Amino acid sequence: MKKGILGAIALAVLRVAGLICAIICLERIPAGYVGVVYNMNGGVDGEVLTQGWHVVSPTKKVTTYSIGIEQSYLTAEDKGDSKKDESFSIPTSDGKTVKVNLEFSYRFDEERVAETFTQFKGKSGEVIKDSFIKPKVIAWTQEVSANYPVTDIFGDKRTEINAELDTYLRQKFELYGIIIDTVNFTDISVDDETAAAIQKKVTAQQELELANIEAQTAKIQAEKDREVAEIAAQKDKSVAEINAEKAIIEANAKADALLISADAEAKANREIAASLTPELIEMHKYDRWNGQMPNVTGSDSIISMVK
Repeated sequence: MKKGILGAIALAVLRVAGLICAIICLERIPAGYVGVVYNMNGGVDGEVLTQGWHVVSPTKKVTTYSIGIEQSYLTAEDKGDSKKDESFSIPTSDGKTVKVNLEFSYRFDEERVAETFTQFKGKSGEVIKDSFIKPKVIAWTQEVSANYPVTDIFGDKRTEINAELDTYLRQKFELYGIIIDTVNFTDISVDDETAAAIQKKVTAQQELELANIEAQTAKIQAEKDREVAEIAAQKDKSVAEINAEKAIIEANAKADALLISADAEAKANREIAASLTPELIEMHKYDRWNGQMPNVTGSDSIISMVK
């Protein structure tokens, strides 16, 4: 009887111990995370656990990393993971400083989490964010801003600088198995003196642009006036040419008419001359004679033929 009771107790103890061991060995990986399994001595086991429950040996541990997109903030506001004033200053190429608020999103590369674990000596994703990612975002943002004057950062080049920063951070963090998804300046501010200088430059730039527009407009109008004058001159020239051509045509017509008349008259004269034979001339004289003899007067006789 005692043996049966002792056996039951031992079995119960074994079951409880097994249950406790199972509970201890169970590891839950949340959605959007993966877990890196490593030995107690710190060596990476090589196994990466995905979302769900997993049985892990008591001699091993698991560190989780987010493979979903995590949003992070470096702002003066109490926003997201920025519980204090984490806004920061960035330098400019002209020796000024600008204070900025920035937000970014990131995730760990699922295929390189074991490598990330080794690089950061087993630190969790949250620790890496606070101790590495945020400080590096600040430092590398300052490297980009140092290439631009304050008027560009505070003015119309802000979008261009933001795009360059996005590319720069992606390249830098990629070496650590960290993927930067987005980066955006949410606020940029300068001191009053710098703001006044920027406004002065903006005003001068606007005035220059206006002057250029007015000059261009005047140039276009002058070109139009020149074209109108050329058209008018061409029109006057065309009228003069037409009148000249008309006069030439009229002169040619008169000349042609005179030539035709002269030719006709000459032809008639030639025909008349051809028809005047000696006999015809004598006959014509005889027809015109009145039958009287010529009258002679004085020693120097003048003969008068009375018609």
